[in-house]
Amino acid sequence: MGRVTQRGRVTRFRLDGHTGTREDVLAGEEPLEIRLNGTSFTVTMRTPGDDFDLVAGFLVSEGVIWEPGQLISLRYCAGVDEEGKQTFNVVDVQLRPGTALPDTGMERHVYTSSSCGICGTASIEAVRKSSHFDAAGDNVRLPLQMLAELPDRLREGQKVFDRTGGVHAAGLFSAEGELLCLREDVGRHNAVDKVVGWALRAGMLPLRGAVLQVSGRASFELVQKAQLAGIPVLAAVSAPSALSVELAKDAGMTLIGFSRGSSLNCYSAPERIVAPVPAAL
Repeated sequence: MGRVTQRGRVTRFRLDGHTGTREDVLAGEEPLEIRLNGTSFTVTMRTPGDDFDLVAGFLVSEGVIWEPGQLISLRYCAGVDEEGKQTFNVVDVQLRPGTALPDTGMERHVYTSSSCGICGTASIEAVRKSSHFDAAGDNVRLPLQMLAELPDRLREGQKVFDRTGGVHAAGLFSAEGELLCLREDVGRHNAVDKVVGWALRAGMLPLRGAVLQVSGRASFELVQKAQLAGIPVLAAVSAPSALSVELAKDAGMTLIGFSRGSSLNCYSAPERIVAPVPAAL
């Protein structure tokens, strides 16, 4: 299995003229080839670990599958490094007969980097995907205090970040604030795919009443991934993009940005947030 972290030497320079060399811990990043029924579909860069969750979530994000019964099996295929050791960097997915395979319009013709979940899409028309779930019909109500606490709770669970400072995180929380799943990866979209894939394999889709908290910004691709998993609320510690806000509004999702302890900004569907009554002057 590829390593989640690796060790390397680093030279540290200080403005006072002092330098020193020490060992540092780096976040792992390796390619993962995804095959569908034996045929190569895409190659993505990721932090090794939870690969089956990543692949399952990726297929949900592509609109290929949306229920666990469509996923017959996941297995590592032969793949070796220069020393002849198994790399665990190729995963083959067997889909249920009758499950429509992606057409050539969806096929990834270049690899997907760890910073972009849609970079390799063959056409702009393939970027926007239809969800099998209705997030707009989810009437969950969430206390503001609970939502404000989620970034800190997410940060507390980031074990790989503690060691490397170099990975993103996505956490799935229940309406009561219970942490259901947390995943880390050098790619923020991969972290979300790992969470969604975990939920699919557990038979939990659609994720009604759930909150997806992410460590970075709220991009279009993250909103779309949440929509395709039936998640009604996406919260980020940083800013959303204009297109992500537009998609969240169209999907009836609650999109939160700049969630940083004492306040947060809501860009769509604020009616799901229950705020305390201000104290009388």
